[in-house]
Amino acid sequence: MTREEDIKKAVEVLRKGGVILYPTDTVWGIGCDATNAEAVKRVYDIKQRDDSKALICLVDSDARMQRYFRNVPDVAWQLIDSLKGPDGETSGVVAGKPTTIILDGAINLAPNLIADDGSLGIRITYEPFSKELCYRFQKALVSTSANISGEPAAQNYCDIDPRIIEQVDYVCWSRRQEHKPHTPSSIIRLKANGEVTIIRG
Repeated sequence: MTREEDIKKAVEVLRKGGVILYPTDTVWGIGCDATNAEAVKRVYDIKQRDDSKALICLVDSDARMQRYFRNVPDVAWQLIDSLKGPDGETSGVVAGKPTTIILDGAINLAPNLIADDGSLGIRITYEPFSKELCYRFQKALVSTSANISGEPAAQNYCDIDPRIIEQVDYVCWSRRQEHKPHTPSSIIRLKANGEVTIIRG
């Protein structure tokens, strides 16, 4: 199966409200349409995770990210620009590891995806497969590590618990053969007043 076919199939499943397993710019992820509350609930159920713990979203561009917040503070754009490589496309490869930013005032998303304080963690992915997947889907994609809550994140496809594989609607073929270390993203909390907190380095 080509990458193009794999992405096309994954997008079809996402548009029908399905849940997928896919490789990201960090570890393998469980994904669904971030605007579909039923699909988001299924992700929480698969992970056996309390829905008071908000999930992260992936998007393919600055413009897409902007759709999901009332206001993106200037400090967030400065941080995003600082994470890009010299070509503007290699965040996490040249300029350090992929970084998730938590911002206030999340909108246009499934209510059960947003934290009680109205914040949401979001990351622009520059990894080719997940970036293309987000671009083709044209919406934010839930991206939570493919593991049962409390267990280690699945760095590679071979690390994913069979119980998770059995419960999703589609497992992407791309990058299944990989055997190399991957780590979760850094997480930075940005408040509207410019306050910055590093939650996970």
